[in-house]
Amino acid sequence: MSTTDAGIAAITLTEAELDRYVSHAPTRGLLADPGLPARTGALTFSPLRTHGLRTLADAADGPFRLAEELRGRLVIGELLTPAGRGSASILLDGATGELTTAFLFDPAEPRPFAPSLHTLLRFAAVTEELAGLRGRFAALAGRYGPQTVTEASRRLLTLFEEGSDGAVPPYWKVAALIRPLALVAGPGTASGLTLDVPARVLDQEFGHGRVTRHEEVDFPATLTHGPTRRFLCETGLPQAAVFFHADTDAPLPTLREYFAEEHPGRPAALLPAHCDHLVRLGRLDEETSLVVDGRTGAVLTYSHPDATLNALNTDVSTLAFTLWLLHHERTIDAHLGGELATRAYDDLAAAMLHTLNSVDPTGTLPDTTWHYWTDLLRNDPDTLF
Repeated sequence: MSTTDAGIAAITLTEAELDRYVSHAPTRGLLADPGLPARTGALTFSPLRTHGLRTLADAADGPFRLAEELRGRLVIGELLTPAGRGSASILLDGATGELTTAFLFDPAEPRPFAPSLHTLLRFAAVTEELAGLRGRFAALAGRYGPQTVTEASRRLLTLFEEGSDGAVPPYWKVAALIRPLALVAGPGTASGLTLDVPARVLDQEFGHGRVTRHEEVDFPATLTHGPTRRFLCETGLPQAAVFFHADTDAPLPTLREYFAEEHPGRPAALLPAHCDHLVRLGRLDEETSLVVDGRTGAVLTYSHPDATLNALNTDVSTLAFTLWLLHHERTIDAHLGGELATRAYDDLAAAMLHTLNSVDPTGTLPDTTWHYWTDLLRNDPDTLF
């Protein structure tokens, strides 16, 4: 095996290495020259560099009784998943060139991934074109909103269908349905926040009359962050979304005021020192308040039992996007009869986290020790969906 540097490092295999395992001629040709990139999008083939070609029987951990047709499949790469989620391996059938994925700790049921390596690399390339709004998606640059999401999803799904005779594997179907959701709102050039979220986007998703918009008199004096005040007045937040319930009573309380009213027995010493600057917007569950820092606009969670604050979203615009994303995924999955959550949950959770992190990287920042949304998406599908 050799590695070359030509823009992107390519991993190539010698004829001697291929002879033992790969008889499919087009696959042999690709692996020999030009080879595979160490990484492309959310895929990595670096295990080839570390381990060389190895069979699933050799690579799988634990005393598994693999079906005979699985034992000889070759482990050539991994899906790159957000931290905390196990990585599925990419498996190659050396005789047919077909690709599947499976977790090495439980490889009994591989899932279809691509009919060939050529197709797989094309799928990865067009997904990256979407992420960069270039190539076949260049015409969408600078366009945002539900119609742009629909158009991007349609284009990507069509490209995947062309490469798989209409039977799009679950991983790529999830990518086509979830990755474009990042385009629902554009950069915050007008709002002064991370995103410019049109009020109509929330109205369309959650229903008219189900989005809470405040008046200036609803805010405590310590909510001094202007863009946050304007967003809560003009755009608002849904009254109820996945694991979120807004405080619809006016005025909005500071964290100190909330506990003095609702939990008067709680010692004041347990509250954060700057609790007068933390404005409660609602709750995520019975023991977790959602607050915004009135000075900076940062959105945080406050755990009642632990008396701890944790970063949640950059600001209220990315909070609104997150709530829209979680709700819209449910709408998509309901339309598909629950197909995503039941048949491709690992792929779905990874795509959701990738989409959320591409808009708001709070959960991936070095000083974020725990993140509510990330933890939620790592859970069992019965919990979230």
